[in-house]
Amino acid sequence: MKFPANRVAPPLWLLVLVTFSGTLAMHMFVPALPLVARELHATTAAAQLSISLYILGLALGQLVYGPLSDRWGRRPTLLAGLSLYTAAAALCLAAPNVHTLLAGRLLQALGGCAGLLLARAIVRDTSDAQQTLQRLATLGLITLIGPGVAPLLGAVVVLHAGWRWVCACFVALGAVALAAVALRLPETRPAVAAQPRRGSLLADARVLLRSRDFVACALGGGCSTTAFYAFVAAAPFIFVERLHRPLHEVGLYLMAPVVGMSLGNFAASRLAPRVAPLGLMRCGATLSLACALALLAALALAQPPAWAVAAVMGVHAAGAGLTSPAVSTRALSVDPRLTGSAAGLYGFTQMAIGALCSALAGLGTDHGVAAALVLVGAGAVAQTAFRLGLRTPA
Repeated sequence: MKFPANRVAPPLWLLVLVTFSGTLAMHMFVPALPLVARELHATTAAAQLSISLYILGLALGQLVYGPLSDRWGRRPTLLAGLSLYTAAAALCLAAPNVHTLLAGRLLQALGGCAGLLLARAIVRDTSDAQQTLQRLATLGLITLIGPGVAPLLGAVVVLHAGWRWVCACFVALGAVALAAVALRLPETRPAVAAQPRRGSLLADARVLLRSRDFVACALGGGCSTTAFYAFVAAAPFIFVERLHRPLHEVGLYLMAPVVGMSLGNFAASRLAPRVAPLGLMRCGATLSLACALALLAALALAQPPAWAVAAVMGVHAAGAGLTSPAVSTRALSVDPRLTGSAAGLYGFTQMAIGALCSALAGLGTDHGVAAALVLVGAGAVAQTAFRLGLRTPA
């Protein structure tokens, strides 16, 4: 398949850069939370809210950047998003209080979401079928690696320079990505693109929300795949304050869910020809719920070693990895005419549930127990959604 001259494929490193800018800013900031709370004289819950708001910003952005880029083009929409990302990171860097920091984090997420979504749209614009699979696989791997590497990088920066230097890294990353897009990214939107109809997004959303299958997938998928953000937000307090481990180890422990998610995805790809998708969903959700119960019992009744907590969360993430491909595929297959709208609404629901779970993990005095309770509740909701909402094969 050939493309017009104005649809030249941009270099893959550019797409990786804009994708990584959005994911890095969430996970790299996690080790800074205790210092943020101490230096800005804020509560632990307020500090953790900086993660919840970032996830919420990613959720909201998924609803708007696709239609905007269809109307105005990929390049100007991405430039606008990265400009917002960079300016908001500078606001966080100079934040005199926690309220300013929280506002900056929300704006930063709304900007960073552009790279996450539009990198994939650009791949679809400029690649044939085989190239699209290869490039999207690479971008997916970067997105998965980010949560594992970013906390480790953040811990090193916080340990040696302080939390504001983490924000300075985001400013630098945003500036580099902005310059790269301005200099190297051509417009890739097809010359004849369907213009979005006024009100069509709301109409499509109403159709999807009337589907029992879609609601069950969105609710169960979010609770089974992004509820672990409750643990991510509470991790510094669990490992440093509760289990008395040094700050620089937090990033290492947070790599366990990344490894688990990867193994779960690999297992799902191997089991797919032999196991029904609904079976994969229920099996993965059951595994995650069992691990959440084990974590709750360990933190409520004992003082477990840090490695054991990380191992349990690794298996919990493996369950999420087993569930994710099957539930997302079914959600996007509810109505073939609404695949794009389903993808945006499903992604929004996932991130919204993740934001809610991370915020709930900040309640109470024992953040480890709070996070475990959130994971148990989310696991129970996922099981209920899959068993009552998805009774027949898609």
